[in-house]
Amino acid sequence: MKKYNKSFLVTGGTGFIGAGITKLLIKKNFKVKIFDNNSRGHLNKFKLERKRFKFIKGDIRNRKQVLRACKNVDAVVHLAYVNGTKYFYKEPVKILEIAVKGILNVIESCIENNIKELYLASSSEVYQTPDKIPTDEYEMLKIPDIHNPRYSYGGGKILTELMGINYGKKYFKKLIIFRPHNVYGSDMGNEHVIPEFINRFRNLKGKKFKIQGNGDETRSFIFIDDFVKGFECILKKGKHLEIYNIGTDELVSIKQLAFKLAKIFKKKIVLKKTKLARGGTKKRLPSIRKIKKIGFKQNVKLEEGLKSLVQQKLYD
Repeated sequence: MKKYNKSFLVTGGTGFIGAGITKLLIKKNFKVKIFDNNSRGHLNKFKLERKRFKFIKGDIRNRKQVLRACKNVDAVVHLAYVNGTKYFYKEPVKILEIAVKGILNVIESCIENNIKELYLASSSEVYQTPDKIPTDEYEMLKIPDIHNPRYSYGGGKILTELMGINYGKKYFKKLIIFRPHNVYGSDMGNEHVIPEFINRFRNLKGKKFKIQGNGDETRSFIFIDDFVKGFECILKKGKHLEIYNIGTDELVSIKQLAFKLAKIFKKKIVLKKTKLARGGTKKRLPSIRKIKKIGFKQNVKLEEGLKSLVQQKLYD
């Protein structure tokens, strides 16, 4: 019989980031259960690993289902949420319901099952428009406009962090919060800028290429393989009640991103600038000094990552 080091439950484990973390845990010989409703993920992501984990279909808002999923588990990685900017504007009530009920159910289920190790996925959206660039983990968390539905997502993540830190002090031995910063890669869904651009380049006729904003808005993107390595660093050396940015310091403007992809597709473009979505962030660049100290290093540069996605003919 195979001997496992530890057992993990990954909520949202069939999603883009969740699948990457699940594969890492399996590779490290942990026993793994996934809890997901497959609303945005699917089991086809696990061609090699499908027999190596138990899949539980359920809704993170259902307390009884979460409680049962947490039985006989040593640690939980909580990722279940709704990502994709268009959903922030269209379904704020659903996003907040998943955030609030989800974090309550996960924490209470951990307490009832005596689980002392919990990893909580947060987001760069918790500080929205940062006061300083690069932005470290001590940036003030904020909701600039309570009436803007976009902030349903960031608000839910702020609550997740607040609950995590305070319950973590009382009930957990190792509770860590991680903030992914613009993770990209295969099978991430089409609601993000990189797959959206790739899709449009594949179908582009003429030279006009539409972008949101004036193109000077900046981001730093991290390839999924590098993100998973960052999470592995937290798993091995992360400290109780600490928060870690997982991202890169490779800054790129949206305008530059469009031209990088145009070059890969060998197309000439003229940018057509449009209005930035209400509440859209103009600058985002994480400080990654903290995670570098525990061993993180970027391996995949943006251009290399973009080329690999285009060559795989993803997002057709």
